Amino acid sequence: MRPEDPDAAYLWDMLEAAKQVASFAAGRSLEEYRASALLRSAIERQLEIIGEGARRISQAFQSAHPEIPWRAIVGQRNILAHDYGEIDDARVWGVAAEDIPRLIAQLEPLIPALPPD
Repeated sequence: MRPEDPDAAYLWDMLEAAKQVASFAAGRSLEEYRASALLRSAIERQLEIIGEGARRISQAFQSAHPEIPWRAIVGQRNILAHDYGEIDDARVWGVAAEDIPRLIAQLEPLIPALPPD
């Protein structure tokens, strides 16, 4: 269940997608990523979701949390969605393998606990 506050809901979406990326990338290598259209598609889609969520986070919230690279996240999403001919597999893999775990750690404390059912 997503939170009702729009910023919290987008953060939740970002976190869930980031966890998916981490799961997909776990125990894999760049070579495996390059060799698997399924893995590339799965990771790229989740990165698009992360970027779309970041794009929709309010400017006030973004300003309050400059430790999160909002512009870079949205920029990556724009490349994946619109400039797909420019996708650099090594760069995307670096995001998945190196940046996503850090993003998860940054997002987790920002998401308010959901009220009990």
